[in-house]
Amino acid sequence: MEIFELVESTVTQGLIYALLTYGIYITYKLLDFPDLTVDGSFPLGAAVTAVLLTKGMNPFLTLLAAMAAGALAGFATGFIHVKLKVRDLLAGIITMTALFSINLQIAGSNLNIGREIDTIFTSAVFKPIFGSMALIHRKMIVSLVLVLIFKIFLDLYLETKNGLLLRATGDNAALVTTLAKDKGKMKILGLVISNSLVALAGAVVCHEQRGFSATMGTGQMVFGLAAVIIGTTIFKKLSFVKGTTAVIAGSIIYKACIQLAISMGLPANLLKLITAVLFLFILVLGNYGEGRSRNNA
Repeated sequence: MEIFELVESTVTQGLIYALLTYGIYITYKLLDFPDLTVDGSFPLGAAVTAVLLTKGMNPFLTLLAAMAAGALAGFATGFIHVKLKVRDLLAGIITMTALFSINLQIAGSNLNIGREIDTIFTSAVFKPIFGSMALIHRKMIVSLVLVLIFKIFLDLYLETKNGLLLRATGDNAALVTTLAKDKGKMKILGLVISNSLVALAGAVVCHEQRGFSATMGTGQMVFGLAAVIIGTTIFKKLSFVKGTTAVIAGSIIYKACIQLAISMGLPANLLKLITAVLFLFILVLGNYGEGRSRNNA
């Protein structure tokens, strides 16, 4: 039973963080934009959520508020890059740095949510559906539903004309210009969508952990990149598997690898080191695979 609960908890964490990988998939794979805003917009979503929950807002409305805050963060990065002509990497660093102070102003360094306050996982809305179901089961089901809803919306959007232009911005910016579209505006739009999803992930983590910490965004960019690379590498030769599906799998696999490392006795205070080493291994393995493919060609 204990092993089953550990697996269930790992899958739930992977599903929650899949929302973050959606955002990084847009910037990394579609826009080819190294967006470090993520490490600031993730805790921004959690900060906004924590404050609104303690003030009595409907838990589901806090998700929308977090997404709106994340969208503003993405817009700020896009504006700095496109309108102020600051390099993409530096634009993300500037926004991320500013968000650290903004998050402290919103929620302080830490903010805990009392057990008497409903979250999306304990909301009375689900009582007729879940009844007396254990909380761990509720978390997995609600997380799965959220991930699937946003996957469907994202897949549908990427098939629209606007979505196709967004995809072309990273692959062939000249084509976007040829079609009389502003590639700068498309970059800003992509960053807005990406960071709204990242902030949503932060909001759901806040609901799940019942708290906010100013340092909870550290390393989220690394995690998201690793999950995207794992998923897209595994399913690279399966053209029928959508990118959004691949990154969900990547998120769960990566969380499972970290959980396995901790279960083997590695101390939790080495978690960031484990994450960095695992990410390096994935990058090296990915580069090795690409090198072999080119040689075989």
